[in-house]
Amino acid sequence: MPIYKTQLFPKTRIATIDVCEIGMQKHHIPAFIEIDITESRKKIKKYKSKVGRISFTAWLIKVISLTVKDHPQVAAFHKEKRKVVIFNDINVSMAVEKTVDGRKVPIPLVIEKAHERSIESITKQINEAIEKTMTDKDIVLHARAKRLELLYYHLPGFLRRSFWRYLLKHPRLAYKKMGNVAVTAVGMMGNINGWFIPVSVHPVCFGIGRITKKPVVVDDKTEIREMLNMTILLDHDVIDGAPMVRFVSDLSANIEKGLGLVV
Repeated sequence: MPIYKTQLFPKTRIATIDVCEIGMQKHHIPAFIEIDITESRKKIKKYKSKVGRISFTAWLIKVISLTVKDHPQVAAFHKEKRKVVIFNDINVSMAVEKTVDGRKVPIPLVIEKAHERSIESITKQINEAIEKTMTDKDIVLHARAKRLELLYYHLPGFLRRSFWRYLLKHPRLAYKKMGNVAVTAVGMMGNINGWFIPVSVHPVCFGIGRITKKPVVVDDKTEIREMLNMTILLDHDVIDGAPMVRFVSDLSANIEKGLGLVV
């Protein structure tokens, strides 16, 4: 009986390794925050019963995109030495986990103009991406297989990473391919009470953690509240500390008050 087994290396892992390599070179400042979502969760439940079925992740993406729209500098791309490029629309990149050829792999998804979309339409796009049947042939970067993209996986590492460096030096191309905001919700999949630090090539990235119940002081009284752990990576090359804090503060307030959940 063999003492080990060998598996084929999924193509998606190659791109992930390259993204991590380039992402580690960015000047991201991580912010670890804890947000009281007790009232928001109640509003989501009410919204579902009276308006339509939505997911918590879709609503969170909507709130993030609206807040980024009010603070566009956080999603700006650094260009050359003294320029930043700020796009009018908020395109959110995320990954959905799918079973492809018998194994679970993350599939990239870009939600375009998320700030203008309804929560229902964002929910629908995510669900359709999860439910769509795919094979390994469908997974090549962020689009359908093309000759140049197929070639990518056969290139040596330094050439593949040169592609990512080229992409980030050309904000319009980067924005078209991957948007200007990244959201990863892998922290919600486990049963771990804590934060995780994602690695990203985006100007701003949100790592959504687990929702936990814990005692919190509200109006001088201790109550059991639902708290969301979130990590935010902010590119210090395009935004300074004070604007970072204002953005994080506004985002926390918008999530806590249930922005967009008016019934």
